[in-house]
Amino acid sequence: MTTAPADSSNALAPAYGDKVIAVETAGSEPIPDAERHGSPLQLLWTWASPNIEFATVFIGVISVLFFGLSFWQATAAIVLGTALGAITQGVLSLDGPRFGVPQMVIGRFSFGRLGNILPAAANGLVAGVGWFAVNSVSAAFALNTLTGLRPLPSLLLVVVAEILIGFIGHNFVHTFEKYAFPALAVIFLLAGVWTFKDADLGGGGSGGGVGGFLLAFSAAWGYAAGWNPYATDYSRYLPRTANRFRTVLYPAVGLFVSVALVAVIGAASATIVAPKNATPTAAFTGHLPGWLGDLVLLAIILGGISANALNIYSGAISIASFGLKLPTWLSRSVLVVVSGVAGTAAAWASLSDAGSAYEAFLLVIAYWVAPWLGVVLVERWLQGRTTTDEELAARLNDRSFTNWPGLAALLIGVAVSVPLFSNQEDYVGYVPKHWPSFGDITPVVGFVVSAALYAVLRRAKAQLPSSGSA
Repeated sequence: MTTAPADSSNALAPAYGDKVIAVETAGSEPIPDAERHGSPLQLLWTWASPNIEFATVFIGVISVLFFGLSFWQATAAIVLGTALGAITQGVLSLDGPRFGVPQMVIGRFSFGRLGNILPAAANGLVAGVGWFAVNSVSAAFALNTLTGLRPLPSLLLVVVAEILIGFIGHNFVHTFEKYAFPALAVIFLLAGVWTFKDADLGGGGSGGGVGGFLLAFSAAWGYAAGWNPYATDYSRYLPRTANRFRTVLYPAVGLFVSVALVAVIGAASATIVAPKNATPTAAFTGHLPGWLGDLVLLAIILGGISANALNIYSGAISIASFGLKLPTWLSRSVLVVVSGVAGTAAAWASLSDAGSAYEAFLLVIAYWVAPWLGVVLVERWLQGRTTTDEELAARLNDRSFTNWPGLAALLIGVAVSVPLFSNQEDYVGYVPKHWPSFGDITPVVGFVVSAALYAVLRRAKAQLPSSGSA
């Protein structure tokens, strides 16, 4: 496949380069060749560090305590769901060096310039508000448990650090994740060894069955694939010549190993009796010796900040990807602050019932990400057979480009899958209401329906006499 022509945009000052303590000025526009730097290896820790944190632990906890699985059933569901989300993370990361733009800009191929605003807005809301709130709450609870500081002041201290990292931008985010990684890995591995020593690996389980397995699978897939809409945000500065295999391998491995290992530790911890009326973080650390419990609480704070550095950065980038002519003062860095304020408000509101809110949030992520991913992967497959990189690069900046089949397939996939198959606390769809053993296969149905429908509609559009390039 040919290489896209170098971008001549001067929007990013050449002085940015690989400087760490410098506020990034780029938004959603292509990164010029002069600014390309780094290697695929940095994607390993960038996608590992954000998952070595308590939100990942809680996937395993809810699989055992809420979904009724045994430890080994939960482990199987977690590994399978995480693997699928990690593979697509690696594949999507390839388009970073190829086009030099964020993942939500790549979405214009699938949904058209105007239609892409809907998934970009959804991602901005989920990343910059939803995920930001989830991780800020877990970090705040950890700070509360460690220091005795009340939850609200703890939350405010955490979000200030998270917003600052996202405000500075791309290079600082990568560097923060690099240095957070060894500390997080060592502490959580120590906690894992201690947890497995005390866990009842033959225990857990309260009759979750196939339904519980599918719920846990959806939660794990939703968590891992929830990073997919961010994929090229962190690979777009790589040189066009970056090794393709490593660009796929490192993000996939970093994401899979971190999520699977930490979530399985969470599943093991759920088989240990927790102190009565303990907060979620205190329950996880209650069986650990004091010194290790304190280290884990510090790691939960650091991990939450690591995750939200990406969430708030990508949330702002998603909004910038709308392609609208925003005021000059409303830059990416300002959007980070706006997103952070909204996410802080959401976190504050969920402090009183974090566990239930997180369970529902994990499933809702998969409800929209799965149909989106189905459309995006089919488009990517068809592109490789019919279109050159030069044509695709030009299409990204074509304000008149439309692709109604993508948006139609996305919306229909959601409209079919959610009412029929959703199974969560706030809403139970028709199928699980009548046949509870189905659990929650909403993401699977949404992915298949949207992918198949898009393939059919896109081919039909290409055959219309008045249609341009598909």
